[in-house]
Amino acid sequence: MTSLPRRSAPASRHVVGLAVAAVVVQLLVLYWPVVTVEGPVSWTDKVVHLLVFAVPTYAVGRALGSVRTAVVVFAIHAPLSELVQHFLLPGRSGDAWDAVVDLVGVAVGATVLVVRGRLRRW
Repeated sequence: MTSLPRRSAPASRHVVGLAVAAVVVQLLVLYWPVVTVEGPVSWTDKVVHLLVFAVPTYAVGRALGSVRTAVVVFAIHAPLSELVQHFLLPGRSGDAWDAVVDLVGVAVGATVLVVRGRLRRW
């Protein structure tokens, strides 16, 4: 992964606000004690997992100006969150496939950051 070009000025408040909001939503989705979902949700859970890692990876990477830092943080958080759900949260269970989809979300967020950075330089 490459780092985005360092800005001389800090990230705008809007970008930082987006990053903070994305992380807060991620933490709520991943660590809410009991999740009750009814109906056919075979693929929707995976879409939520993908988005809950892609958006924060993008937002935090953009706010920090570093793809690498965002990828490392969220790539560690992906499997760790599933372990916490499985062992520490009653009513929740960890799922290895959710961790895989979380990591795909990290890759998607990082890819969007890299492509956006290259398009801006072009």
